[in-house]
Amino acid sequence: MTHRPDDALTPVFDRAGEATRRRRDRFPRTPELPETAYQIVHDEMMLDGNARMNLATFVGTWMDEHADRLYADAYDKNMIDKDEYPRTAEIERTCWRMLADLWHAPSVDGAAGTSTIGSSEACMLGGLALKRRWQHARRAAGKSTEKPNLVMSSAVQVCWEKFCNYWDVEARYVPVTDEHPVFDGHDLADYVDENTIGVVAILGVTYTGAYEPVASISEALDAVQQATGLDIAIHVDGASGAMVAPFLRPELVWDFRLERVHSISTSGHKYGGVYPGVGWIVWREEKWLPEDLVFRVSYLGGDMPTFALNFSRPGAQVLLQFYLFLRLGFEGYATVQRGLQKVALHLSHGIGAMKPFELVSDGSDLPVFAWRMRPGYTENWNLYHLSDRLRMHGWLVPAYPLPDDMSDRTVQRIVVRAGLSLDLADDLLDDIRTEVAYLDKLQSPMPTEGTGPAFHH
Repeated sequence: MTHRPDDALTPVFDRAGEATRRRRDRFPRTPELPETAYQIVHDEMMLDGNARMNLATFVGTWMDEHADRLYADAYDKNMIDKDEYPRTAEIERTCWRMLADLWHAPSVDGAAGTSTIGSSEACMLGGLALKRRWQHARRAAGKSTEKPNLVMSSAVQVCWEKFCNYWDVEARYVPVTDEHPVFDGHDLADYVDENTIGVVAILGVTYTGAYEPVASISEALDAVQQATGLDIAIHVDGASGAMVAPFLRPELVWDFRLERVHSISTSGHKYGGVYPGVGWIVWREEKWLPEDLVFRVSYLGGDMPTFALNFSRPGAQVLLQFYLFLRLGFEGYATVQRGLQKVALHLSHGIGAMKPFELVSDGSDLPVFAWRMRPGYTENWNLYHLSDRLRMHGWLVPAYPLPDDMSDRTVQRIVVRAGLSLDLADDLLDDIRTEVAYLDKLQSPMPTEGTGPAFHH
């Protein structure tokens, strides 16, 4: 019997979809067997790296089998459809209220919050709330609303650059320097004025993992208010640190214990432990979220208040976040984050002990650290070459320049997440030592053409 090329009895790699070249610029004319289509996509995925060996990303790459099962149970839930999925909607509310409690809101009942696709959307919402409140105040005073500005560190994450670009806000960057390696409120009076909608403080700088001292920034703004009368709010971008600091450094005052902190955003899919696709933002009090930003629409039979840049979006990750809150609780999260910090410190001490390197940070804040080449160590290789060599072992360890005023310095960084055990960390250290030994034996410089940052913040 002769079978058609797409017949189920034809060996999979001899079927039309596998045995022929596929055009990437045309919509397919004919269907494929599901097994064939699956194999094609699976083979494409195979060419990606191993997610758990990607030490560039902050985003979670591992959850336990119970979470995996919940994910499969809930993949079809649309978070926006609160009438059809009222329990998922209530769980969303429960989660942000739990975060309001964790971050010391003066009253959980008086707070406001929402889930988002990730912390970038949460930052956009926080920025929009700051801008809209500033606009209301200016209009009430009969003043212009034409030139809003937002003050932040030059080490800010790219989502804030996008916010300022998309919503016509002037970005005012306070440079990081050797004297001020993080934004700490220094010279803040030189950057703020009556058009400043707010100041962003970062709890966990993506370049190094260091915390910006929110309390010091708040004190600097207190001084500005005393001198000028300007009452300027803080948004804390806690994409990573807001799910680490409460458990590892509960004495650190950075959250709603500071009255000037109006809103806090975080990523549930970073150190919140969830797979990609969820972030959170909480406002200290409902009054800091302008009512005219909240849409109340009738959708599928129900009245639904919503504040989001997206409409339809998955509800599964919200349920996974609730699962982790229940599964771990405060003590469990503290155990997890201490374990990640232990791995980060083990790695940073091991790398810091190697002759070519000096640490820029060691993982004492976030379980994230960075290092650079010792000045004058060698002209034959740099951190970009080491990054390339580590890719041969499967490790993605990015190298990139520091922000603007320190852009002549290249660093390499490791993000420790769930799934990177001490045993794997030792394997990584062994691979780094092996590649450093190889590079140190070079008799002439490695080519530099084509080397450069492959990771963007």
